Amino acid sequence: MADYKNEFGFFAERPKVEKKLFDRNKVIAGLVIFLVMITIPLWQNLGKTVAAPVPNLDTPVIQKLAEKDKKCVMPKEWMRANHMQMLVDWRDNVVRTKEQQVTTSRGREFVAPDGKQYLASLTNTCFECHSNKAQFCDQCHNYVAVAPNCFGCHLETGKKLAEAK
Repeated sequence: MADYKNEFGFFAERPKVEKKLFDRNKVIAGLVIFLVMITIPLWQNLGKTVAAPVPNLDTPVIQKLAEKDKKCVMPKEWMRANHMQMLVDWRDNVVRTKEQQVTTSRGREFVAPDGKQYLASLTNTCFECHSNKAQFCDQCHNYVAVAPNCFGCHLETGKKLAEAK
């Protein structure tokens, strides 16, 4: 090895330092272990699927209805996609605009596309037929991992309040 040289003369020999900044094998092993640990949850569920729930519409109220009356306020596919927005609209019309104090059903009615009128009420309209909350509502809500806040007020308490009026 040659000595370093500058305009003032010679310096000491170049230091013999290993140019390796890291141990390649250890870094690669560490990366492999990291990737394995991060992807283990994915491997555990690989190939597993959860079947979509089939809501149970076999309630005593629905069984008693005539075949022509076994219709929801809106078509089934529309309700699957938009029922929450409809319930929010009903809530806004009834609760937010104080229409619940109207003595008649005026202002609280919903007119379906077929012309039939319904009371805009989750408790007194929807739950009349879909009374099996655990089998009808909860199955789908759990499947899509949503927790609607409707049921805190609209179970038995809502029915008792509606009957009292």
